Amino acid sequence: MEGRIPRMVAEQLDAADPLAEFRDRFVHADPELIYLDGNSLGRLPAATTDRLRGVVEEDWGSGLVGSWREWIDWTARLGDRLAQHVLGARPGEVVVSDSTSVNLYKLACAALDAAPRRGTVLIDAEDFPTNRYVMQGIAEQRGLRLRQLSSDIDGGLDLDVLRCALTPDVAVVVLSLVSYRSGALLDMAEVNELARTVGARVVWDVSHAAGAVPIDVTATGTELAVGCTYKYLNGGPGAPAFLYVCRELQTRLRQPIWGWFGQREQFQMGPDYDPMPSIERFLVSTPPLLSLAALDPALTVIEEAGMARIREKGLLLGRLADDLVDTMLTPLGFVPASPRSPYRRGSHVSLYHPHAWQICQASAEEAKVVCDYRVPDRLRIGLSPLYTRFTDIWDGIARIREVTVGQSDTSDPPIRRG
Repeated sequence: MEGRIPRMVAEQLDAADPLAEFRDRFVHADPELIYLDGNSLGRLPAATTDRLRGVVEEDWGSGLVGSWREWIDWTARLGDRLAQHVLGARPGEVVVSDSTSVNLYKLACAALDAAPRRGTVLIDAEDFPTNRYVMQGIAEQRGLRLRQLSSDIDGGLDLDVLRCALTPDVAVVVLSLVSYRSGALLDMAEVNELARTVGARVVWDVSHAAGAVPIDVTATGTELAVGCTYKYLNGGPGAPAFLYVCRELQTRLRQPIWGWFGQREQFQMGPDYDPMPSIERFLVSTPPLLSLAALDPALTVIEEAGMARIREKGLLLGRLADDLVDTMLTPLGFVPASPRSPYRRGSHVSLYHPHAWQICQASAEEAKVVCDYRVPDRLRIGLSPLYTRFTDIWDGIARIREVTVGQSDTSDPPIRRG
């Protein structure tokens, strides 16, 4: 095909890749499988199995309840590691707990309680469904005005739209740093400054950014954030989420779910709730220890690779993916559905095709290429830098092309599914 990038280019990029050694730190059960869905669920780190076996057999099996002396502060210790290596936060500003949705509920309610005279909440109309549903529920329960900001499905939220919506009545703005569908990346510092001019607080969801895009909550003036650990952080299915609250706000906010893990002098079993004066006040109950244990080796890989190098490779993977899509897939009806510059998106690429659902399914079943699908008619290709090779991108897109050519012979109408 005219203009087609030779595979040798990807091979040369692999040979020069400073993160190439990290691929072997993950499990590859099927060497023929090309996995391009780490933006949904990251691969299994090779060290996780032994780490879990140790916790189960030694800590739980032998140590029994005495192992709580080791376990009791895992939520904060892992939080500090996330703070230092992933989020750009200070010690004592991050804890690992609950799910992203529960943490969003906690921080949104706490921020709203701190602004009782304000009655408006802003959300992105194209944000991840659970974020919208959580805020819809809170607004309905509290009698607040919920404004859904019009947002481009592929390009993301225009900050002029946000600027026009910010009034002195806005209490909380909930936004995702990276769009789940298109990968569009917002300017965290600029959004925070816009909100600050009217006294509103932003609660960020960094689920599609953490572990792929460097985040600096301190430098950007971020006050509140939540995120998951099972995507680019590779913590495993159902891995606990995290929340961040800047130090200056911690004693001024009280979250709505009062549990004994957030209680001052926890083991005094006092009659009334008295929250800790630290980030632990945002905890609720006994954490899932096995899931926390799985996060330990996953974070070790992130720490050793470093977010700067991870992002640098992610940008290179994105450029290669763009070029390959242009030459291999756009002639077959694919249309880029992400910002064109890799600097303006996270670490996944979205493509529109009227038969995206069938192509996604056939790619997995017939060509051993696992990516994913999102309505309407979007194929997402995840570029997880720690274990994705440049040749994986070349081979994966080439196989998607072959599948698409095969699908073009069918007369079946496109099927739309979530």
